[in-house]
Amino acid sequence: MAGSHTRTSSIVALACAGALAACGGASGVEKPPHSLPPAGTATKPAKESPRGEHLVLRMRKTGGIAGLGGPGGLPDFSLYSTGRALVASQAKVTEYRLTPAARDRLLGEARAAGLGRSHTVPAGQVSDAIVLEFTMDGAHSEIAEPGVRPDPATAFQARLDPARWPKTDLASGPRPYKPSKVAVLASQGAVADGPVRTWPLAPLGKGTQVGAAVCTVAASGKVPATSPNTAWRSAGKTYTVRLRPLLPDEQTCTALR
Repeated sequence: MAGSHTRTSSIVALACAGALAACGGASGVEKPPHSLPPAGTATKPAKESPRGEHLVLRMRKTGGIAGLGGPGGLPDFSLYSTGRALVASQAKVTEYRLTPAARDRLLGEARAAGLGRSHTVPAGQVSDAIVLEFTMDGAHSEIAEPGVRPDPATAFQARLDPARWPKTDLASGPRPYKPSKVAVLASQGAVADGPVRTWPLAPLGKGTQVGAAVCTVAASGKVPATSPNTAWRSAGKTYTVRLRPLLPDEQTCTALR
């Protein structure tokens, strides 16, 4: 009996060595069926790293008499795969963190509003119409004169207002967004009643054209404080400077065009 038991154990061990999956892996302990991932799915890390963070939804208002959303302007709303939501108002950006469930619910509502596919609602004869622009899943949609022409995306816009979010949807926030880099938008011309200072960083005139300004990128901690009343001298010319925070998906001035 003892010899028979030993031979049986050896056969089982050899079978496991040839097919570890059949015996629950190298540990030899089988996993219960309910702990295995469903067929055809891949496991995901519990927490997405900032390195893998990417934009999943964006909304901006453009047009109008005041010329909203021109080159270099901030988008009104940006949502990232990590649940980070950035909301811009009066050149200031506020950061929120949505829970995974709230992020997924918001994206589901965006798709239900038709934003997962590109479409356009034209402005007709209105030359200075307000336009809502949405970017999602590679799709780009433009809805002119929101509120005048019915479109589900117009109603969905209200869901992007943090004041309407239940507290249970927030993992953290609100707090000021702190970018690692800023875009320096320089326009040539002196300010008559302001001080003139020497610009301490890269020449303001050597950069990427963004609208009427020349754009360079600098680390946030190295950029001096400025205002519309301050003129800056750089490479023999005088400029006024506007600082614009770069969002997580924006790495160069080209992204601001």
